[in-house]
Amino acid sequence: MVFSSLIFLFQFLPATLFVYYLSPPKLRNAVLLAASLVFYAWGEPFYVLIMLFSTLFNYAVGLMLEKHRERPGIANGLLTGSLIVNLGVLFFFKYAGFVADNLNGVLPLRLQTADLPLPLGISFYTFQTMSYVIDVYRRKVIAQRNLISFGAYVAMFPQLVAGPIVKYGDIARQLVARHMTLDRFGRGAELFIRGLAKKALLANPIGLLWMNVKATPPGELSVLSAWLGILAFSLQIYFDFSGYSDMARGLGKMFGFDFMKNFNYPYVSRSVTEFWRRWHISLGSWFREYVYIPLGGNRKGLAKQLRNLLIVWFFTGLWHGASWNFIVWGLYFGFLVTAEKLFWLKGLSRLPRCVAHGYTLAAVMIGWVFFEYENLGIAVQFIGTLIGYGSNGFVDRQSLYDLSVYAGWLTLLAVCATPLPRRLLLRIRKRWAIAGSALALGLYLLLLFLSTANLVHETYNPFLYFRF
Repeated sequence: MVFSSLIFLFQFLPATLFVYYLSPPKLRNAVLLAASLVFYAWGEPFYVLIMLFSTLFNYAVGLMLEKHRERPGIANGLLTGSLIVNLGVLFFFKYAGFVADNLNGVLPLRLQTADLPLPLGISFYTFQTMSYVIDVYRRKVIAQRNLISFGAYVAMFPQLVAGPIVKYGDIARQLVARHMTLDRFGRGAELFIRGLAKKALLANPIGLLWMNVKATPPGELSVLSAWLGILAFSLQIYFDFSGYSDMARGLGKMFGFDFMKNFNYPYVSRSVTEFWRRWHISLGSWFREYVYIPLGGNRKGLAKQLRNLLIVWFFTGLWHGASWNFIVWGLYFGFLVTAEKLFWLKGLSRLPRCVAHGYTLAAVMIGWVFFEYENLGIAVQFIGTLIGYGSNGFVDRQSLYDLSVYAGWLTLLAVCATPLPRRLLLRIRKRWAIAGSALALGLYLLLLFLSTANLVHETYNPFLYFRF
């Protein structure tokens, strides 16, 4: 079940909200947990057992860490064991086949692995449970003794399958008591509708352009077609993933929770470093807190800082998928971020805004080529086309047709990827209080209607980050 589906919008969500608010406060975590298990089991009835195992195992480890916190030997063993189990489950389902295939390729081996589908959201809820155990070990949080509350934290359906990654310490108090108001619910509904519109009205339509470009061999593309295609994908993945994050955060507010903001207009950045402070913020925060800083961060000299950055970016790429293209994608951005820190970040700040912005967008779009093409040879060939090494010239009939059809749409999406529409709406609401609020309400109702109408007739409705 996905958020941008009619069964979720008009059956599952209304029924869950009705039961949730009808229940006494002490039972609401149980209602949320039950609804989350139904939500997850809807598409993967077997793999819900994996999530339940992760919940029970990490719940027990948290309690044992709390009990033995004054005995370092036992605490260290518990932490190490929990990391091995959590990462082992993730490795088995996500990376075992990848490792076996690569070992078979370089060694005279015939390793075989079961061709199992990847459990939805396993990367997200594994990172959440790991952060919980680590924070209990560090004494940053108190172990949760209520299994229902802990289960609600792990399985909470708004952010279960595609984040944002929620650290236990950020919502520990909210699991105990949540302040519900009509205004809070309304702000959550607005955020959800905004995310739904991003997904249904912006990401899906522009994704069709990239789908057509990607289906064409890079050698048959003109330079203009290649740039139009990767621009379309860059906008599609932003509105797809940030739209999902907005829906997750909106749903969280509707149930009384505050999740961290996962995107902050990344395409307005003037450096790759700034881009990664604005893109998938929860993942970057997780790696910084639980990998980069424990490795020493930037406190142990330049050589070790560069090593730590390399490790973090390697695992950032690997987290996204068991394929070399994701590793290359992660290392590509790791190289750019490192180079900016060492050499040209200050220089970028002195350049005209449009130049620095253009460099960032070009660097990010080239990075998306590695992200999207699993075959690295085809990715390199596509990049060659982008810089003029294709065999089909700069422009052709197909690229001119695509430009004429999608130019206005690409312009609209580019504007919507900036804070301008949001600022305009806030200014209207502030300047004309009652009329502005009525206008905003009408706008959100229109967006909900158009999104629903689009979903009724739309056959292309992927969620790009479900595969991670």
